[in-house]
Amino acid sequence: MKKTAILIFVASIYLGLPKEILAENNSSRYPQDTVPIRDIIPPSVLPSTSSVSGIVKDAGNSPLPGATVQIKGTQTGTITGDSGTYTIAIPAGQEGVVLVFSFMGFQSKAVKFGNQSTIDVTLVNDEQELDEVVVIGYGSARRADLTGAVSRVNSDELNAFPTSNVLQSLSGRAAGVQVIQNNGAPGGGVSVRIRGANSIQGDNDPLYVIDGFPFSGNPTNLNNSDIASIEILKDASSTAIYGSRGANGVVLITTKNGSGAGTVVEFDASYSVQSLRKKLNLMNGNQYAQLMNIQAKNDGLDPYFTDAEVNGFGEGTDWQDEIFQQAPIKNTSLNVSGGGDNTQFLIGGSIYQQDGIIKGSDYDRYSIRSTINHKISDKFKIDFNSTLSKLVTARRDSDGGARGASMIGSALVASPLSTPFSPDGSINNLANDFPFISPDIVNPLNFINEQSTVITANVILANAAISYNPVPEITIKISGGIENRDDRTDNYRSRDFINSNGNASISTSQYVSRLNENTITYADVFNDKHDLNVLAGITYQDFTTKFLAGSGAGFLSDLYETDNLGAAETPGIPTSGYANSVLLSYLGRVNYGFYNKYLFTASFRADGSSRYSEGNKWGYFPSGALAWKVSEENFMKSQNTISTLKIRSSWGLTGSQAISPYATLNRLFPGFTIFGDQLYNFLAPGSTLPGDLKWETTEQFDLGLDLGLWQDRIVLGADYYLKTTDHLLSTVRLPSSFGYTTTIDNVGSIENRGVELSLYAQIFASDFRWSLDGNISFNRNKVLSLNEGQPLLTNFINVITVADNFSIMEEGRPLGQFWGYQEDGYTESGAIKFKDLNNDGEISAADKTYIGNPNPDFFYGFNSNMSFKGFQLDFFFQGSKGNDIMNVSAISSTLDYGQGLNMPEEVLLDNWTPQNTDAKYPKISRSSTARVSDRFVEDGSYLRLKNVLLAYNFPLKNSRGKFLQSLRIYASGQNLLTLTNYSWWDPEVNSKGSDNRLGIDHFSYPIPKSYTVGLNATF
Repeated sequence: MKKTAILIFVASIYLGLPKEILAENNSSRYPQDTVPIRDIIPPSVLPSTSSVSGIVKDAGNSPLPGATVQIKGTQTGTITGDSGTYTIAIPAGQEGVVLVFSFMGFQSKAVKFGNQSTIDVTLVNDEQELDEVVVIGYGSARRADLTGAVSRVNSDELNAFPTSNVLQSLSGRAAGVQVIQNNGAPGGGVSVRIRGANSIQGDNDPLYVIDGFPFSGNPTNLNNSDIASIEILKDASSTAIYGSRGANGVVLITTKNGSGAGTVVEFDASYSVQSLRKKLNLMNGNQYAQLMNIQAKNDGLDPYFTDAEVNGFGEGTDWQDEIFQQAPIKNTSLNVSGGGDNTQFLIGGSIYQQDGIIKGSDYDRYSIRSTINHKISDKFKIDFNSTLSKLVTARRDSDGGARGASMIGSALVASPLSTPFSPDGSINNLANDFPFISPDIVNPLNFINEQSTVITANVILANAAISYNPVPEITIKISGGIENRDDRTDNYRSRDFINSNGNASISTSQYVSRLNENTITYADVFNDKHDLNVLAGITYQDFTTKFLAGSGAGFLSDLYETDNLGAAETPGIPTSGYANSVLLSYLGRVNYGFYNKYLFTASFRADGSSRYSEGNKWGYFPSGALAWKVSEENFMKSQNTISTLKIRSSWGLTGSQAISPYATLNRLFPGFTIFGDQLYNFLAPGSTLPGDLKWETTEQFDLGLDLGLWQDRIVLGADYYLKTTDHLLSTVRLPSSFGYTTTIDNVGSIENRGVELSLYAQIFASDFRWSLDGNISFNRNKVLSLNEGQPLLTNFINVITVADNFSIMEEGRPLGQFWGYQEDGYTESGAIKFKDLNNDGEISAADKTYIGNPNPDFFYGFNSNMSFKGFQLDFFFQGSKGNDIMNVSAISSTLDYGQGLNMPEEVLLDNWTPQNTDAKYPKISRSSTARVSDRFVEDGSYLRLKNVLLAYNFPLKNSRGKFLQSLRIYASGQNLLTLTNYSWWDPEVNSKGSDNRLGIDHFSYPIPKSYTVGLNATF
C-alpha cells in the first residue's frame, strides 16, 4: 500500500490526477488528527538534579575531541573537550533517558542512563568514513555508493595555514587537481585545472558552487574557517548534471551550519610574518662598475669609471631591500552556533588582513555569515544562507615591462650606484645619474610612493530554500538565490611621479546573478535490495553586468586624487557598458543500487543559452556510470585482507559556453570622425565578423578503482581518464577582402588523458597516531585538430631587445608549448649563434622550433599527520615535475647591454671573452642581439615543504559546564623549503594566468615564505 501511495503521488504531480484519488489511497496512513508520539521538553524547564561525565574514545583508545553527546529526544547536549571528556546534566526523574554519542566518521552509539555518574564510550570507526555523506550535484550520497570520481578536502586541511584565497589550500590535496598560484601578491589570482585544459577561447577554471549556488569566478568572498568541506567533481558522471558549465570540473563548497547540541562559540586567531623566500644574487656597486667598464671597452669607448672609483665603490644600494619588507598576516574569526531539534543557526564573522612583502601592497577581507535551518513541521523545512564580504586590495604588483619601466623590473635593473632619494629628499631620477643609463628606467619608489591602485569589492551571496516532504520518500525543493558584486578600482599617479602632472581613473562594475532551482527527489529502498534515488528539476539563472569608467589628467594638486575627476585639466571620455545572458536548464538523474553491490547512475541535462545562435542555443549533456562493490560479494567474505574493493566506470558529455554575450550578433560600436572642421560621432560594425557558433563539448571516459586493505588501514584510489573537447572556439584571422579582421569559429579539438593515484595509510592508531596520505597525477595534453590544420602562434612579447611570439598551438602537440630558436654556442666575435635548422644559410622564422613545454609530467602532494597525547605534528609537501618556465624576466636582466642595467652577478663572472669562449653569457656589448630561444627556458620542477605544523591541545579535564571547553595552540611555517633548479625567485609562477600562457615569469610578484602562530578555542 505504501509503494502504491507514493507512486500515485508522483504520477499526480506530472499527470494532474484528482486529489480525491490521492486522498483515498492515503487516508488510512495519514489521518488529519494525530497525537504526537512524544513532546520535546525544552531544556529550560528540565530541572537538573544529577549529571554524568566521562570520556569518548576511538578503538585505539585515543580521545575524540568535538564529539556530540545528546539526550535523545531533547535539545540538551554538549560536545567533548580536547581530551575527549564531557559532563552533561540529567533532568530530575529522567533516569531512563538515552544518551547518544556521535562523531563524524564513526558509528553513533546510544547508551541508557541509570544511576551512573560516569559513562565512558568507545566509538567504532565507520569503515574509514565510507558511510560519510558527501555532497554531489543537487544532492548527496554515501561515499561508499559513489560511482563517479569525487575527491574531498576537509576543514582541517583547508585551515592548515592562512591563505587569502581558499583555492590555495587545495594545492596538492586532491589527485587530478592542479592549483597554480599566478603570483604572490596579496589577494593574487589562482588558476585551478582539473584534469588539464579544455578550451582555447573560454575559461578553463572549474565551476564553483557555494551551498548550491553556482558562483562566478573564484570564491574569494569566503574565509577558510567558514568552510566545512570541499568536494571536487572530476569525471563526466559527476559533472554532467551541471551541463554547459561542467567541462572543467566542479568544486562544491559547503559552509558550516549550526548544530543541535547547544550553543557553541568557536574562536580562531592567527598571526603570520612573511618575508621574501630568497633574494636574487645581483651585482653590487663594485661589480656593476666593472661590468659597465667591460661593456665600454668592448664597444671601443672610454671607461666609465676609473680604477680608483671602481675600487672605492662598496655594496651600493640594494634595491631589493628598498621594495621588499617583512609583512604580517592577521586572521581572526568568531562563530556562534547552536539550536535544537527543529532549528539550528550559525552567525559568524571573520577578518583577514594581509600586508604584502612589497611595500604598499595589502589585502583585507571582512565577512559576515549567517545560516538558519528550521523544521517547520514533519513535512516542511526552510534553509537560509548568506555571506556578506568586503574586499579591499591595494596593488603594487606592477609586473611585465622592460629596461626598468615596471616596479619589479626596475628594482632588479636599477644601478646599485644610484641612491633612492636625491639630496633634497625627492625621489631620485635614475636616468640622470649616468649618461649611459637608459631613459626608460623608473625609480621603483615612484610605483610604491607616488602611485596607487585600490580595488574595493562588496560581495553578497544569499540563497534560501523550502523543502516539502509530502511523504518521507519524496522531497520537493524550491530554492532561490542572488549573487551581487560591486567593484570599484581607483588608480592615481601623483604629480611627483616622474614625468607626470597627475593622472586619475575610476572604473566601477556591478555583477548580478539570480538563480531559481526547482527539484523533486524520490528515494526509497524496495525489498531490502533495490535502492532507488530519482531526481528531476528545472533551473533558471541570469547574469547581468554593468560598468562605468571615467578618467582625467593634469591636476593642480594631489589633494583630491580620485575623489574629484572634475578637477582634471583634461577630462577623459567616460565609458559605460551593459551585458546580459540567460541560462535555462532541465535536468534529471537516476541512482540505482542492487543488493548494495551493483550501482548505476545516469544523468541528463539540457541547457539553453542566450549566448548562442538560433538553432544552436540548446546543448544536451548525458552521462552514465557503473560501479561494482566486489568486496560485498559472498566469495570475498572469507578473507580478511581486502576490506573494500570497488570498480567504477563512467562516460558522459559536458560543455563550455566559452563565448561572451552577443558574440554571435553583429554589434555596432561608437566612434568619432571629422568632416570638414566638425567632429561627428557614429556607429559602425566592429572588426570581428559574427559567426554561427556551436557549443564546445567535452566527452570523457573514466575507469576507477577503490581498494581498502586490513579494515581500510590502507586505502588506494586509482583512475584512468580520457577527455576530448570538440568544436573548440577560437579567434581566426580573416583576409582583408572580408572587411573584417577576425571572427570566432569552431576550429578544432583537444585531448587530455591521464592517471590519478591516491594513497592513505594509518600507520599507528594507538596513543601515538600516525597517518600518511598522498596523491600523484599524470596528464598528457594534445591538440588534435585546428582550423585547416594551420598552427596558431600566440603570446607575443615585446621587451625591446626581443619582440616575437614565443608559444604555439599545433596539431599533435601539447597546448601552450614554447616556440623559438635553438642556440648553437657563440660566433668568433662572442655573439649568440642560432641553429640553422632548415640549412638555408639564414636565420629566420623558418628556423624556430619547439623549445619547451609548460605542462608538467606529473604533480603531487604528500601529507604526514602525527599525534601523541595532546601534541600534533604535520608535514605537507607539494610539487611538480617536468614543467618548463619561460623566464622572460631574464631577457632584459641578462642580455640588454649598454643601457646601464644591473644584472645577476654571474653575468660578470661568466661572460664571453677570447679566453672564455664556452661562457654562459655572450660578449658584453651593446651590439649583442637576442631572440626568443631555449636560453630562457628553464626547468620549473620543484618540491616544496608547503606547511609544517606543531600544535598542542590542552587537556581540559572536566571542562563541561565551564566557560572554556577546548583550547589548541599551534605554530607553523609555510614555504620554508623549496628544492628547485629554477634560477629566479620562485618556480610556482604564472604571470599571464591562462592555459595558452602557462609557465611565464615576467617580473612577477614573488611568493613569500611565512611563520604563523595561532590558537583555536571553543566556549
